[in-house]
Amino acid sequence: MSDSYLVLDKPGHAVIKVKGSRFIAEALPVSSVEDATQKLAVIRKRDYDATHHCSAFRIGSEATQFRYSDDGEPNSSAGLPIYRQIEGRKLTDTLVVVVRYYGGTKLGTGGLVRAYSEAASLALDSASVREVILRTRVQIRFDYQDTSGAMHVISQFDAVIAGTEYGDDTVIQLDLRSTQVAAFADAFIEALSGRGQLEHESA
Repeated sequence: MSDSYLVLDKPGHAVIKVKGSRFIAEALPVSSVEDATQKLAVIRKRDYDATHHCSAFRIGSEATQFRYSDDGEPNSSAGLPIYRQIEGRKLTDTLVVVVRYYGGTKLGTGGLVRAYSEAASLALDSASVREVILRTRVQIRFDYQDTSGAMHVISQFDAVIAGTEYGDDTVIQLDLRSTQVAAFADAFIEALSGRGQLEHESA
């Protein structure tokens, strides 16, 4: 199980021309199916005079929500090729829309697949990508005398300190990579010989 996934950090844009037809592609970060639907609607309204508005999106950390549309093009000649470009880059929370202005020459199914794939690919290539790391909030509590041991354990993991409280005990809230929580707990308990306390808060 992975504890990270890839999303678009900034949008991408590309335009290609194939035998007179113009394909305008946009790659956009989206946060939900509703967000993707709204952004597609905006593009449809903006390019109202285009022949087709073909699209695809994947949503969620596990990319469990996805959809693609040929918008009147021959079956699987547009939406699916666009989707494959998103999927091939292992992206999620991503929408790609390719608007086509017909140029008078039919491209055939194979030509359409190549054109929509290329336009989507170029738009995604022009966008910037970032990694999102899934983290789990963990709280540790320990005596002052165990500070060195606790901090040493923290330094060995990909941990972000979210808060620290000093009193009779030291309490630290950590955001750990989700796949590292069990290993961190074992290391923390061992380093402090069971003297420290650890509890999960929220993922």
